[in-house]
Amino acid sequence: MELIRGLEDFIRSEEYRTAIGLPAEVREEYTLLAQGEYNINYRFTRPADGRRLLLRVNCGSQMHLKDQIGYEYRALKMLESTGRTPQVFYVDGSKKYLDHGVLVMEELPGHALDYRSELMRAAQILADIHSMEVPGQMIPSPGDDSGLTALICPPDPLRAILEECEQMVSVYMSSPLGDDSTRQMIRKLLDKGWAFREATGAERMEIPYRCCINTELNSTNFLIDTDGQDHLIDWEKPLYGDPAQDLGHFLAPTTTFWKTDVILDRADMEAFIRKYIECVDGRFDTSDIGERTRLFTAITCLRGITWCAMAWVEYREPGRLLTNESTMRKLDQYLERGFLEKIADYYD
Repeated sequence: MELIRGLEDFIRSEEYRTAIGLPAEVREEYTLLAQGEYNINYRFTRPADGRRLLLRVNCGSQMHLKDQIGYEYRALKMLESTGRTPQVFYVDGSKKYLDHGVLVMEELPGHALDYRSELMRAAQILADIHSMEVPGQMIPSPGDDSGLTALICPPDPLRAILEECEQMVSVYMSSPLGDDSTRQMIRKLLDKGWAFREATGAERMEIPYRCCINTELNSTNFLIDTDGQDHLIDWEKPLYGDPAQDLGHFLAPTTTFWKTDVILDRADMEAFIRKYIECVDGRFDTSDIGERTRLFTAITCLRGITWCAMAWVEYREPGRLLTNESTMRKLDQYLERGFLEKIADYYD
């Protein structure tokens, strides 16, 4: 329980309590709200005004950043004026009291996106976020966030995704826990992905507009409020990139199936892209965004499969800090032969 002890020390610290406007003596109660793969979220109420807040404890970085929590905080500050993201109040990546970065933000009302009845509401959320002008910065190598003040900008986004896929799948490929036939199927899918990128001329693809993209658009990261404003939460992996990358991730079967049983058909995808362009309403250049979205959808499928392969191994190794029961069940489903064969159809 070293994590809990460290967290209690942090909560009692004068620096934290002063910054959040909490009384010197701890009177608020922290309860577990949700636990993902890389973060633990606790909810609490500020005694002075009754405002509901979230304390987010970061336990890992998909981007291999030294200051993961600081990067997430900066992205949320950049997007604050869109009204579509949580307001942030405090960040501490010093790890003075515990070995994890900590972020405090508002707790927002709403429920997870229902693809069948609320799909088009996501178009307006993404259009508003993508319309916000933010700074981007290329970094020398993955994980190098020293002096970083802007969002990371991959020069060749499709290649960056494929290289990330190769890195993640290496965990499964080298593990004695993996299945040989699954290894072969995933390798064939990756080879198809690289060939697909080359055949479509994606390396020469021009991106007319870049913005802050979330890159993790699962249904549970949307908060739909039928009586107010809809929001997008969970900004673990924002980038400065093509909005089509977000659209591709949002529509990909590896995304929609993650927390639901939904896989969108081509007609649904095309209708969503049309609605998104309508919601953008000329605020930025959407030239060829439909075609670029189709490219990103195909390559994003590989990211979903290879992440699942990596996580499947990690979940079976001792010493993992965070686990999630629903994730464990989905990992098996994503590595089934039938599901992998469906993904192969996107490259034909």
